[in-house]
Amino acid sequence: MTTTCTPVDTERTVLCVSNSPDQELVDFLAASGWQTVHAKSTAIAERMIERGNIKVGLVQLPDDCTSQHLSALASCMRRVETNWVAQIVPGQADNELVSRFILDYCFDFVTRPWLNDRLVFALGHAHGLSSLRQTCVAPEASLGRHGMVGQCEAMQQLYRRIDKCGVTEAPVFVAGESGTGKELTARAIHERSPRAGRAFVAINCAAIPPSLLQAELFGHERGAFTGALQRKIGRIESAHEGTLFLDEIGDMPHECQAVLLRFLQEGTIERLGGNGPINVDARVISATHVDLDKAVEDGRFRSDLYHRLCVLRLVEPPLRERAGDIKLLANYALSMYRQDGARKLRGLSSDAIVAMSNYPWPGNVRELINCVRRAVVMSEGRFITASDLGLPEADNGPAVTLAEIRSKAERDAIEHALQRHGYKLTETAAELGISRATLYRLMHTNRLHQEPAAARASGANGGTGADDEAERHASSLV
Repeated sequence: MTTTCTPVDTERTVLCVSNSPDQELVDFLAASGWQTVHAKSTAIAERMIERGNIKVGLVQLPDDCTSQHLSALASCMRRVETNWVAQIVPGQADNELVSRFILDYCFDFVTRPWLNDRLVFALGHAHGLSSLRQTCVAPEASLGRHGMVGQCEAMQQLYRRIDKCGVTEAPVFVAGESGTGKELTARAIHERSPRAGRAFVAINCAAIPPSLLQAELFGHERGAFTGALQRKIGRIESAHEGTLFLDEIGDMPHECQAVLLRFLQEGTIERLGGNGPINVDARVISATHVDLDKAVEDGRFRSDLYHRLCVLRLVEPPLRERAGDIKLLANYALSMYRQDGARKLRGLSSDAIVAMSNYPWPGNVRELINCVRRAVVMSEGRFITASDLGLPEADNGPAVTLAEIRSKAERDAIEHALQRHGYKLTETAAELGISRATLYRLMHTNRLHQEPAAARASGANGGTGADDEAERHASSLV
């Protein structure tokens, strides 16, 4: 048996943590196909796990196990790479401290005498589950592309468009709600472009006061203004031959938009206090959660700048439209932050997955990752539950039958067609692909009138006899 930290073959290897080696145990496990390594302290055990990625651990709890001893073991056993089996003496599980320790940090436990099939089964089960968990949870390339996690059709479409944008120099505009990963998309485009080896310079236009934004973008010369003690290179100039990412461009002050437009048109900038243009070759990618079309319409954003920026347009899908990726993202977040918790977590419970699937996620992926990270810290069991997530209960409203959905769709289709054709029944029926008589019948069933409400009100005291005759004819066809 070894007490060193030499890397070992982790396949079918069990790490035994105890005060002294047990040769009888080593011989028994060797006969059962297990290689055994020994660590007499938790510090040695941690180093061996780090170097060997050992999947199974066996910890022997002394008869007089104290809370201090259990705390020292817990600091090592909360690591997620290894599943632990505890060895206890008869009656030891009745101790509240020991039972809580086993529930929180151990996959299973065996009671003396432990040189039997029960021990072999527990170790084998722990090894198999550890391998399965690492396959499912570890962040791998198969979880997505371009450094992003997602496999739904909306994300697959985004990946394809990123590939297309990467091979061109045209400006790209990335639209999407906050927390959807717009900067990740911008970086992915940069990394797949001919400029990949050059700088990627990002600036948040909403995070810098308007009075300083122009100096940040274009730089300044010494003495350009009070406090300008030396020359400063601006963000745009820093992105020369690389990519400039203008995040939250929709919040850029109107006075800065004109000078940015000049750079996009001419490829030159001028530092504040400077006396000549500077040529800058930078590819521009911009993004915002603001509806730029409406901002242009309201006069808050220059239309000429909008058309310069929005040559190629990508839309980040919100998380509520990526239902198939929610579990994938949650497990990915858990794999990143499970070390933050006081207990060794095995995963997410089924009710937690249901709660996340029913939540609209206004903060999108950023909110989901932060939610899982908070649950890791606050959870008190081996699995993250719905209550640990702290999400509000979904209000799904009353159940709707398929017949009710069909009826509403039929009524809406007829009503919209009537409005488009000025309530001319012959034209409406032709658009809907039905006969005039069938249209009359469906209007009667859905309580739709032959004319707008305003026209009915104005004609209440002076309707024509022809209209009355038409309605009587319609009733006779129903």
